[in-house]
Amino acid sequence: MTHPLRLGIAGLGTVGVGVVSIIRRKTALLSARAGRPITISAVSARSRNKDRGVSLDGYAWEDDPVALARRDDVDVFVELMGGSDGPAKAATEAALAAGKDVVTANKAMLAIHGHTLAERAEAEGRVIRFEAAIAGGIPVVKALSEGLAGNSVTRVMGVMNGVCNYILTRMESAGLPYAEVFGEADRLGYLEADPTLDVGGIDAGHKLALLAAVAFGVRVGFDDVELEGIDRISVEDIGQARDLGYRIKLLGVAQMTARGLEQRMSPCLVPAGSPLGQLEGATNMTVLEGDAAGQIVLRGAGAGQGPTASAVMADVIDIARGCRIPVFGQPAATLKRAQPAKSVAPAAYYLRMALQDRPGALARIATVLGEAGVSIDRMRQYGHDTPTAPVLIITHETTRDALDRALDGLGRTGVLENDPVAIRIENV
Repeated sequence: MTHPLRLGIAGLGTVGVGVVSIIRRKTALLSARAGRPITISAVSARSRNKDRGVSLDGYAWEDDPVALARRDDVDVFVELMGGSDGPAKAATEAALAAGKDVVTANKAMLAIHGHTLAERAEAEGRVIRFEAAIAGGIPVVKALSEGLAGNSVTRVMGVMNGVCNYILTRMESAGLPYAEVFGEADRLGYLEADPTLDVGGIDAGHKLALLAAVAFGVRVGFDDVELEGIDRISVEDIGQARDLGYRIKLLGVAQMTARGLEQRMSPCLVPAGSPLGQLEGATNMTVLEGDAAGQIVLRGAGAGQGPTASAVMADVIDIARGCRIPVFGQPAATLKRAQPAKSVAPAAYYLRMALQDRPGALARIATVLGEAGVSIDRMRQYGHDTPTAPVLIITHETTRDALDRALDGLGRTGVLENDPVAIRIENV
């Protein structure tokens, strides 16, 4: 009989329970596809007696995930605890040192420690697989590292945080302000314990850094990702974007340029009729562009028990089949540190500002934009019954440097009630 692949699962939250459930329900199918049985030897979690809705009978229990990682009857350590450091990192390092392969859904750990862990894995002859860390059930890592392996990737972009997409689409469909939809998402249990991980773009930024490493053959550079969250987006912005033929998305974009690697996670206007513009609810989408294959669009559930557990099992089955790819698609020693670059590709921008209603104020704004080299394409001044006038400006394509000069100048005019909101219009 073929020797089974034996798993040790650390973390029995939503995803961990989903993995256990798949293995218990689909024993014969998994064995047929993997070419060998897949079994669970032992598990670990914070609470042993919690009712998780799935039987743990027959599995040894370890209170300490490091002890689980070192067990002789574990071939693959499945890390589903989360957290960039602490038990997750300690147990992952212990597993590699003990000669185990690792499957993880931990984007934060890999975004911060990924290169070091990749070097350690390769030194031990082990692999780390992380499909579940990026976009739930969407096989984007496999698409980049295998399906597009013959391509020079030119750009990676996508909506990578379902919570932010839910908030933005809910604001649009219901006409509700950000604070109200944020509270709704919190009550529904969608948000992380620290909600800034979601709405501040940090969670999605971790994912973008990992994708960029695979796509461009560079070391993971999360510290170089430009981050901007969605908390300044108003329901008025969403409505005005819709009137202009756009929708607002928290969009991640990574591309290699002559000046270095651009990585940004920020709200953008995208054409309403584009695949990204039509994305609703908590769904994720990644767009991969290669010189040979052209544009590849992947869409699916970006979180949840079933989709994320599905991605975990895809990695487990690959290991069972003997598929052993370097962590980031090529040997860690060949991954260079990318020169970080701010976005230099020209783009149009949406600007919203509250202008003091006094003679010459609008002319002053136009003058400052012109002096910075920013040309106005369209301008709207809305009716109002307050001392401030809402003004919306769409610029012609300009560089981010020119826009930053303009924004700095606008702040010194003395005619604005608060800082203007600037949102890039992305060509997708």
